[in-house]
Amino acid sequence: MTACIRAATPADLAALTALLASASLPVADLDGQRIHFLVAEIDAQLVGVIGVEALVPEGLLRSLAVSPALHGSGLGRRLVQALEAHAAHHGIEHLTLLTETAAPFFSRLGYLQQPREQVTEAIRTTSEFRALCPASAICMHKQLDPARSAPDISAAAPR
Repeated sequence: MTACIRAATPADLAALTALLASASLPVADLDGQRIHFLVAEIDAQLVGVIGVEALVPEGLLRSLAVSPALHGSGLGRRLVQALEAHAAHHGIEHLTLLTETAAPFFSRLGYLQQPREQVTEAIRTTSEFRALCPASAICMHKQLDPARSAPDISAAAPR
């Protein structure tokens, strides 16, 4: 079955929080106005989530998680691509992320490692950068292609 990717709604908050927590990802600040989520679902079951903290013209890619049964299915790649298109449509020109475990995955999608000291002030002041991710996390970034923007997905921050 193919997963449907859509904007998260407030009704998704409990399920997406549980999926993120099961992947050992930060959930302490998910109610922020600047964090927007896309979710993937199969048969009305949430099976994937990805978020972006919008700091236009920058974005902090947050919280990619896929149900373990779907690892290796391409769903993570589809979620990243959908988020990149959504972000580009909303004026985000480049994405930054922090990861402890997924650097090879993001490298395959065109993300480049970046020294933490080269991160912009806007990214440096986020709670993920300051407190939620350890200093040992790898920092990566990607310039987005505005021609690949997708106006049909509009993410909302769950409350």
